[in-house]
Amino acid sequence: MELIRWFDAIRVGDAALVGGKGANLGELSSAKLPVPPGFVVTAEAYRYALSSAGIDDALASVLASVDVSSTADLTRAADQAQELIRGVPLPDDLLAALMEAYHRLGETVRVAVRSSGTGEDASDTSFAGMNATFTNIAGDHEVATAVVACWASLYGARVISYRASRRTTDVPAMGVVVMEMIPSERSGVMFTADPSTGDTSRIVIEAALGQGEVVVSGEVEPDTYVVAKAGPTLEHVRIGTQDFKIVRGPDGEDQQVTLSPSEASARVLSDDEVLDLARLGLAVEAHYGAPQDTEWAIAHGHQYLVQSRPITTLASTAAAVAEPEGGRILVQGLAASSGRASGAVRVLSSPDQGDQFHDGEVLVAKMTSPDWVPLMRRASALVTDGGGITCHAAIVSRELGVPCVVGARVATTVLRDGEIITVDGTKGVVYEGAIGATASVVPAATVTVSSPSAPAGAATPLATKIYVNLAFPEHADEVAALDVDGVGLLRAEFMVTDALKGVHPKLLLARGEQSTFVDAMASSLLRITRAFGERPVVYRSIDFRSNEFAKLEGGDVEPVEDNPMIGYRGCFRYVKEPEVFQLELEALARVYEETPNLVLMIPFVRTKWELEACLELVHASPLADKAPIWVMAEVPSIVYRIPEYAAMGITGVSIGSNDLTQLMLGADRDSEVCAELFDESDDAVLDAISHIVTECHRAGITSSLCGQAPSNHPAFAEHLVRDGITSISVNPDALDAARRSVARAEWRLVLESADPRHRGPVA
Repeated sequence: MELIRWFDAIRVGDAALVGGKGANLGELSSAKLPVPPGFVVTAEAYRYALSSAGIDDALASVLASVDVSSTADLTRAADQAQELIRGVPLPDDLLAALMEAYHRLGETVRVAVRSSGTGEDASDTSFAGMNATFTNIAGDHEVATAVVACWASLYGARVISYRASRRTTDVPAMGVVVMEMIPSERSGVMFTADPSTGDTSRIVIEAALGQGEVVVSGEVEPDTYVVAKAGPTLEHVRIGTQDFKIVRGPDGEDQQVTLSPSEASARVLSDDEVLDLARLGLAVEAHYGAPQDTEWAIAHGHQYLVQSRPITTLASTAAAVAEPEGGRILVQGLAASSGRASGAVRVLSSPDQGDQFHDGEVLVAKMTSPDWVPLMRRASALVTDGGGITCHAAIVSRELGVPCVVGARVATTVLRDGEIITVDGTKGVVYEGAIGATASVVPAATVTVSSPSAPAGAATPLATKIYVNLAFPEHADEVAALDVDGVGLLRAEFMVTDALKGVHPKLLLARGEQSTFVDAMASSLLRITRAFGERPVVYRSIDFRSNEFAKLEGGDVEPVEDNPMIGYRGCFRYVKEPEVFQLELEALARVYEETPNLVLMIPFVRTKWELEACLELVHASPLADKAPIWVMAEVPSIVYRIPEYAAMGITGVSIGSNDLTQLMLGADRDSEVCAELFDESDDAVLDAISHIVTECHRAGITSSLCGQAPSNHPAFAEHLVRDGITSISVNPDALDAARRSVARAEWRLVLESADPRHRGPVA
């Protein structure tokens, strides 16, 4: 049994013994490439320790029972498995071998202790970032503890799920790399092919100050350098911004250092350093004979390689989204609305500048709000500096079918009026020049939405109703022709913007133009309710925020709020300004008289007393005792209030997953900085949704959810179906995917009811 093996005795074929990371570090060392000295605690040592502790059967039992399609069950299994591993004592001979090797590196040396799974960093599976790494570790006890902690990370929830998704069925094992810790001054990653386009003629380098975990984890925005292999030649530089760096502190441990504004925006690498790194990357690629994803560090003027692995997604990326010839990347951001479109740039700071905008141009702005919608309708594509994938620009673009990139940060300063660009909303990239456009608008009436089958070829009726989100009357006939059960979310804001014609409601009232507003709103609404016939149309009343109202003429009456997203909006605003809400109710009453398929939905309800006051306004209006009334479930307080709301006459609850996630996790949905925190599948969010649906069942009222998650994530759809949600509502372009996800989930429940052995992950 071999417990320890040094890098200089390891080759890439030794992955079964030392894991993928250890095998690659040994291979790099054998090629005389600059790798810090180190060794690997072998997979044999791992199995020996677990066998000595007698936990093999208990561990196998935990993993055999896990349902990877259930976030809660996945977390449970991971916690139990990791608790078993952390309790493993190192056998005496293994501990002695580990300490002897550690002391050979140096009595006072600090090390990085890194997981090296036997299935990790292979040509078809990466497990990138899933297993643990510990930096600046020193001392016998700390090293031994870090080794066991790496073993435990082999059973993290993400790792278990990834193994299942890759159909990896072998019994997992792990080597652990122990290598001298480089006191990195600058560090990052280097791809010897462009991972976003599959272009093998380029090298992409990301760089940040300090240690490299800030780049790998996405905690900072690194510099990006694009290098042509021919030469090599530096082609493109994008300077990032990082608020902090992690370095070795005076005590030898990791220290987070806040950076000044000038340091945060300073370029990390010089041209010569970029090209030196590129040459190092070319040497790595030449040794392996295939494109590589490497991690590097610079300290005391020397460059080091601290990891290399094959780029596992390159073939599929190249086939699916290969960058056309000559398409230089100008800016990058978040992919918000799919499709690709070309046009001339028009940078605007305000929708008031709309007379400068020409149909078919690419609208570039810092951020949008409802008053931008008339321009967005005319745009071929949209790019914004700010925002996340659930911000206003993203939501509206998806409904309009306009390609959109948000969170591009520098778009309004880098892009120039009149410049021809191509916006790829699928990849979150803006290219120079005109490239083949594939943008599509909301599906036309001739488009059919097919239901997935349970047994092949058999049509599947769904118990869960599939509704559509809608905002624009001009799309009503097209969308109503699709196979949908109704409108689950009719957003008022865009129709209101048209009806107000740029005037604040209070100013409109002061001018005595109430009837003009009511006429315009009723006309727009009737186009939609008529199109859907007897199918319900759930109308969410005005949910402008103070910063959006403030941009209208006369908007200086609005309060100035630091965070309007959780400020003066929704139900509370109706109570405080009933005269505006009453106009809206008058328009709804007129619509209901002709088309009684209308449902009123009240947004952003925080407390029982404000809903009571709001309902009093409804009961005193022409809409009294007519249309059913729903409330949005966006504020977590609703989890405790559904029985009371039902007793007040509320007949339905629609979960606004974007706002609910924002408030459950404290992550601003409009923030590109916090975008990676925004996760509708987080356990806390899922638990809140389960409580809401359960309480709706008990109260005898309907439950719905409006959001894209059910169409994007089959496991999320199954969670909703298992809870017994009545309906989900998605954008028109997501209807097909939503039907597939819901049908699979429902069919799985049918199979399970017949035979529990069918329980398993969504296909």
